[in-house]
Amino acid sequence: MPKLTIYNIEGKETGTMDLPESFGEKVNSDVIHQAVVMYQANERQGNADTKIRSEISGGNKKPFRQKGTGRARQGSSRSPLMRHGGIVFGPHPRDFSYVVPKKVRVAALRESLKTKFNIESLCCIDSIELKSGKTKDFVAVLKNLKVSGKKVLALFDGCSKEVTLASRNVSNVQLVKPAEVNALDVLKNNKIVVTKSAMEKILKRLQ
Repeated sequence: MPKLTIYNIEGKETGTMDLPESFGEKVNSDVIHQAVVMYQANERQGNADTKIRSEISGGNKKPFRQKGTGRARQGSSRSPLMRHGGIVFGPHPRDFSYVVPKKVRVAALRESLKTKFNIESLCCIDSIELKSGKTKDFVAVLKNLKVSGKKVLALFDGCSKEVTLASRNVSNVQLVKPAEVNALDVLKNNKIVVTKSAMEKILKRLQ
């Protein structure tokens, strides 16, 4: 059975946690791809817009005479063939969002965590408590865990006000609730720092 090493905030080993047997199996990259494409599509604004010929000003007068100019005949300056004319198949505001089944999203989260576990980028700590809300105290914890200087996804269950204050000014740290984390959050960060209680809740979601 795969085991996840548990550390304290000083970077010392304090125990292990049993992971499901699936964490020892091959990663299913297909299900990860389905979920990640969906999450990225849902983040698209979709507000690009171009003007069609009916939205272009002017165009009521024939731009030049029909014959004798040597140019192709034109009836309106709004024509897509004319400079500053309308755009034929340009983008218009649209909604790119869609939803994949819940089982696919859950499976993608499991497979993404499995990926981080296989490359030893999943760091579990027993708990996190800070005496003050100073950023330097939180940075010191990251140094002890050897994850400083990298993009870190912090999954803390019921963290104190001091931890929230200390972590919010660290630009490379993304603090996410265990109940809201998804596969895209896991994959776009280099390291995952998760408390033991938060990991237990996530494993419960994966059942």
